Amino acid sequence: MFSNIGVPGLILILVLALIIFGPKKLPEIGRAFGQTLKEFKKSTRELTEDVMEDITDEKEKLSK
Repeated sequence: MFSNIGVPGLILILVLALIIFGPKKLPEIGRAFGQTLKEFKKSTRELTEDVMEDITDEKEKLSK
């Protein structure tokens, strides 16, 4: 997805973000984005575990 951006594109995006949001707001935005990603990964992991648990339960029921 991001493989086509390249280094110049990333630098341009960072400079635009710095101009738009300012140097004081940028760390807050980055922190909030990081926390959002962390929660998303946690939710995805929990959902995957639940699905795998259900699959194993169904397999055990079928084998009996």
